[in-house]
Amino acid sequence: MRRFAGRWLLGVSAVHTVFALVVFRATLASIVHAGFADAIGDDPMRGAVAWFVLFGGVLAVAGLAIDALEARDAPLRAVGLATLSLVALGLVWMPVSGFWLALPAVVRMLRRRPVPSVGAGAPVEGGRDVLSGRP
Repeated sequence: MRRFAGRWLLGVSAVHTVFALVVFRATLASIVHAGFADAIGDDPMRGAVAWFVLFGGVLAVAGLAIDALEARDAPLRAVGLATLSLVALGLVWMPVSGFWLALPAVVRMLRRRPVPSVGAGAPVEGGRDVLSGRP
């Protein structure tokens, strides 16, 4: 099966980050003008924007890790279920949000079946693997 889930999440992360830069430009500028370090303080808008931007980064890291697992045909059911849990909570709390964009990746992870390596589970005759001919 083609690599999809990780790359999809990387794309969603890119869109998420661009959205933050456009929509929250003024708040991000205020963070920079406040000296960047320790600039969030008790401002709820700055805090929300900081978490929004940080979540985009975490989503990118998850996308990279999932893509690496897909490249190795690793099972992704557990990762898919964990992601589904996070997405479901996000949708309950914020139905009008971008959490919907993660659902195609979740579906792919839950439906993905690992591809067995050549010779794995092949019958053995006379001490030799039938498919590879190796002892």
